[in-house]
Amino acid sequence: MDNIPNAGEMRKTDGESSSAKVTFSIDKTKNFPDWYDRALNIGDMVDARYPVKGMYIWRPYGFKALRRMMGIMHEIMERTGHEEVYFPMLIPASIFGKERDFLKGFKGEAFVVTRAGTETLGEELFVRPTSETGMYESIKPWVRSISDLPLKIYQVVNIFRHETKQTRPMLRLREVVQFKEAHTFHATAEEADAQVQEGVAAYKEFFDRLLLPYLVVETPSWDTFAGAVYNMDLMSVMPDGKAIELGSVINLGDKFARAFGITYQANDNKQAYVHQTCYGISERELGVMLAIHGDNNGLIIPPEIAPIQVVVIPIFHKGKEETMKKGAEKVKQILVEQGFRTAMDIRDRGVGDKYYEWEARGVPVRIELGPKELESGKLILFRRDTRKKETVDAAKAPKRINELLVDITDTLRARAQEYFKGRVFHFKSVSDLKKNYKEREGMIGLPWCGDEKCGRKLEEDIGIPTVGFVHDKHLSEPCASCGKTKDMVEMFFGRTY
Repeated sequence: MDNIPNAGEMRKTDGESSSAKVTFSIDKTKNFPDWYDRALNIGDMVDARYPVKGMYIWRPYGFKALRRMMGIMHEIMERTGHEEVYFPMLIPASIFGKERDFLKGFKGEAFVVTRAGTETLGEELFVRPTSETGMYESIKPWVRSISDLPLKIYQVVNIFRHETKQTRPMLRLREVVQFKEAHTFHATAEEADAQVQEGVAAYKEFFDRLLLPYLVVETPSWDTFAGAVYNMDLMSVMPDGKAIELGSVINLGDKFARAFGITYQANDNKQAYVHQTCYGISERELGVMLAIHGDNNGLIIPPEIAPIQVVVIPIFHKGKEETMKKGAEKVKQILVEQGFRTAMDIRDRGVGDKYYEWEARGVPVRIELGPKELESGKLILFRRDTRKKETVDAAKAPKRINELLVDITDTLRARAQEYFKGRVFHFKSVSDLKKNYKEREGMIGLPWCGDEKCGRKLEEDIGIPTVGFVHDKHLSEPCASCGKTKDMVEMFFGRTY
């Protein structure tokens, strides 16, 4: 496991000196936007002062957390037979526009390069908002016969979109720094359908390891990814009650294959179009994880993702500074050898300030070591999730810390699931909803017959857009729009980022 060196100065807001005591004091539920910005700042995740809207600087601590999160996705992709690739960022306009629906869906938010220095380019180059078109033009020669299928590839790259809504670090961006996009190619529609299910299962494992609650839905036809047949989304709810898409698994059918001429020679020696899927996640998932698990004291980072799992803080008494440093260094070294990602804070600052700062950073376990503990061979352990302390023998600390990390993981998972239950509401009718639902509490479920007119009418009646429906669970209640009673599914609605 990697070892983190001694911490540097914690990130302060403008106008605060490096020695000023910083307090958090923001209620996450009542004022989530301010809480989120403050938590990422004091938690040392990002610096939001870059002079381009929607683009942010990743600080070392935050980038380590992002890399650890993406490491889980790399592991899952490789285990499920996906191979990593890299495709260029710039896509010629002649290729970008080959699939009509995709062009319509993304052209308005894509950045376009028209000049190199003072020279006007012969053809416009689109900066990838996502890579379907750039990839598929190049992949044609990779697929010749049925023996080349299935082909499953992925890449982790940055993408750019001219986001015009209010931007927020990790959640809504103009530059997505780490976008994992997988693309698969299959011989039949049935194989593509099966791949969608594999993609959903992969994402469920990923979000389970982030301890994130979610609902798997299929988006309605009028809200499907540009150029897709259908897509499955995994949705969660933020502390401000807004629904947020964690990940999307998309069945592209053979629409892109027809646009780009991607065919293979089938067993009957005839040429057939491939069927495709794609699915992506980004740093948004890290932002959601930090938002859901954090509390009014700052961030709480799950142990698997935490860049630092344990921080050792010696309590200095005059005349015993060197003795305490050596004792703390010994504790740290033992923990590093045991595989814990460990830091030691020996800065010349008040111990209370150090406690506060490491809590704000969300480090799962803190070790407090004073002269009394050093002399008696004891350590004080503080767990970030419950903020409770306990005293253990130093020799038994590694075993106890491992137990704590497991228990912290279980506690955060259970806490997140309970939170999610209180953010998803089920109603039988529009009148029932209007009577009992308070604005911006979370996602709303209503019975729906599957007809687009009814779905759009429900959006209009309640003033909240759809996020998708659960099609594998049929309801007994009539459609909340037309009153039809056969084959009802639950459509969910929610305000989103």
